[in-house]
Amino acid sequence: QVQLIESGGGLVQAGGSRRLSCIASDDTFSSYSVAWFRQAPGKDREFVAGIHWTGIHTEHADSVKGRFTISRDNAKKTAYLQMNGLKPEDTAVYYCAAEPLTTVGTTPNAYGSWGQGTQVTVSS
Repeated sequence: QVQLIESGGGLVQAGGSRRLSCIASDDTFSSYSVAWFRQAPGKDREFVAGIHWTGIHTEHADSVKGRFTISRDNAKKTAYLQMNGLKPEDTAVYYCAAEPLTTVGTTPNAYGSWGQGTQVTVSS
């Protein structure tokens, strides 16, 4: 497993932007697929976006397509989630997850390494 630390959360107005970062503890990160999940109060944890370890293949949930973009920089052991056009319904704790997958997993059970989460609050 790899240790992950998220940052970049905070309070933002609707329509605004935010970039989340997920920094890994070691170089094995470069061989891990990475995903962002989010969990709002009273709701299940849901997939937001994922990226293959090569960086070539990405997946985005329908609810964020065209607004959010996942990317990674393996040299910096960091994955990013650029969030534009934020809506109040995007309010949640955002988690970074990683696993040495051959594809991009879209369910929480696919990932064994998790960060502590970062709160994103979008005001209307």
